[in-house]
Amino acid sequence: MLFHIKHTTRYNYSRTVFCEPFTVRLRPREDVSQRLLRYQLTIDPQPAGTCEYLDVEGSVATHCWFNSPTCALTITVNCVVETTRTNPFDFLLSGDALELPVRYRPEICAALTPYCSTTRSNGDPVTELARQIQTETNGQTVPFLTRVAAWISENCEKIIRCKGSPLPAETTLQTRQGSCRDLAVLFAEVARTAGLAARFVSGYQSQSETDGDGHMHAWSEVYLPGAGWRGFDPGQGVAVADHHVAVASGLDPLAAAPTVGTFRGTDASSTMDSQLVIRAS
Repeated sequence: MLFHIKHTTRYNYSRTVFCEPFTVRLRPREDVSQRLLRYQLTIDPQPAGTCEYLDVEGSVATHCWFNSPTCALTITVNCVVETTRTNPFDFLLSGDALELPVRYRPEICAALTPYCSTTRSNGDPVTELARQIQTETNGQTVPFLTRVAAWISENCEKIIRCKGSPLPAETTLQTRQGSCRDLAVLFAEVARTAGLAARFVSGYQSQSETDGDGHMHAWSEVYLPGAGWRGFDPGQGVAVADHHVAVASGLDPLAAAPTVGTFRGTDASSTMDSQLVIRAS
């Protein structure tokens, strides 16, 4: 599938401010399942300097800094991405990953430990949901993951919540509603409770084709021996294939945030709005 994406984010300030160094994570990933054919990042006002680097997750981040005051900051991305994975189950799991709990090999276990970490105890609602679905799926790894994604999609109302950090998993489970980022956090917590390595992903989806009123999307990825990081979208209730464009990932949602930065200004406040145009074919 071919995606043409134009994404504009605008910060407006109530008075002139100095923007502190800013981090932008809006460059789509380049990996075995998607190709970045064109990418252009434009920042207005023009930064005094920029530096592109790979963060700890392997996502491309752009660090930019400014030396002049401004009353607005506009970040625009134009890109073309080709997604190539038409079958989300095009893998053969290692024998020790077919059933839960998955036994990660020693050479990768240390790297994956933070993604498996959870402090949940017996009786916790998230833990109980994980146990319920494990029982329903006879502890089979892939059926468990597909059922978790489907259960969240079927039982939690999808809402648009433009601002704020993702809600705790137990809050989303209790209220049975959440934005895509809330549902992604819930999915990751259920997976971790079952002993799986999971992380948060930000990006785009073809279902959000729009003329300007759309928003970025979020889902989760789970590390499966024999398959690597594989996406599951609890907002749609599906395993991720070529209808999604991954941009950034992180153990914590903040590590995958599209933009991160602050400003200096006496009694100044800020507002943010975005415009997203996606054409997928």
